[in-house]
Amino acid sequence: MPPVLKRPMIRQILPIFTLILGSAFLMAAGGINGLILPLRGSAEGFSAFSLGMLGTGWAIGYVLGCVLVPGVVTRVGHVRSFSVMAGVAVISVLLSLLIIHPAAWIPLRALAGFSFAGGAMIVESWMNERTDPSFRGRVFATYTMVNLAATTFGQLLLISGDPSGYFFFVLAAVFYACSLFPTALSTSSAPQPLVRPKLDIKTLWLNSPIAVVAVFLVGVSNSSYGTLAAVYGQQIGLDIASIALLVSITILAGAVFQLPVGWLSDRTDRRAVLIGLASIAGVVDLFFLIFQPRDVTTVLVASAIFGAMVYAMYPVIVAHANDHADKNSFLRISSGLLLVFGAGSILGPLLGGGMMALLGPDTLFGTTLLAHVIIVGFAGWRMSKRAPVEDDMKGDFVTISTVRMNTSETATLDPRTDED
Repeated sequence: MPPVLKRPMIRQILPIFTLILGSAFLMAAGGINGLILPLRGSAEGFSAFSLGMLGTGWAIGYVLGCVLVPGVVTRVGHVRSFSVMAGVAVISVLLSLLIIHPAAWIPLRALAGFSFAGGAMIVESWMNERTDPSFRGRVFATYTMVNLAATTFGQLLLISGDPSGYFFFVLAAVFYACSLFPTALSTSSAPQPLVRPKLDIKTLWLNSPIAVVAVFLVGVSNSSYGTLAAVYGQQIGLDIASIALLVSITILAGAVFQLPVGWLSDRTDRRAVLIGLASIAGVVDLFFLIFQPRDVTTVLVASAIFGAMVYAMYPVIVAHANDHADKNSFLRISSGLLLVFGAGSILGPLLGGGMMALLGPDTLFGTTLLAHVIIVGFAGWRMSKRAPVEDDMKGDFVTISTVRMNTSETATLDPRTDED
């Protein structure tokens, strides 16, 4: 690319570089914290159900953060609010080290989810204010890649040490604290008030029934696996390095596979693409349930295929919902689906943890299989009731970060927001 074309993009990135750096610290801390807790909890003898409750606590906190933090920011401002979010996150991690008991860890995990959502929303709001709409797509892609790399980095750090000690708890707290400095020292002007997500099930259902059902079930499936994959790996005898790879490889595979999935869904019925993804994921679910693999290579390869399917579903669902949305309604539809996804994420770890506690580690995939079968069945039924959107009437598919739940502010960075 000629230099004259590079400079405008550089001018877009430089003013928000400190914000991206703060997000990277936040994601690295989240990657460590999200993996060390199930590993340490399992080693301490916590039940799979209790460990699943950690995911439920996180999801509850995250959804409450998306709903309540905009009010906090309106009252005290972005910098002070972010400082509070970072401080609460640090406290939640360190108290998890001091009080090693599921009765303490579950509410502390909810606090972490609340502060994590609030911090992400503040950073994303700031970035949106500082980004020229014509560069939004590239800035959004850069932000997504940095978050993916930082989360993976945090998870893979656990390969280097022993999760039974205090080191990784303290390291996560340090990264959370480091996320505070770039935003506190940023010279960027404070942005407008944050977007408040609203749940209007009737509007969402009239827009796209399949989006409502599928995004809820994807929340069930992905949160169940995301919370308990490390526990599954530990219970089947994988070492720490293999468990870190197991968790990371699913996310990386999902991020990479979104590119061909997006290309295909822009050229065919997105519902058929969703059925294909859920069907292949269901086959992998059955593989884990029936064959119960224990060989590390087999588990990692199967998990990569699983991650490629399940983490590509959410952006297909959002794109399908946007195809049917009225003009200027993408932000409202996207933030509403976020809350439905959050509701599924609250339920998923409970189901997965309960199944594992009663029937063993491989039954984690019984929860995901149920979700994927229902997606296939409901999407197939809806295809018989509603004609597909013509290709020239579709909006663009946009890759969406697979490393965490999105927020309503993530949608403001999405280039499709300005296309409505």
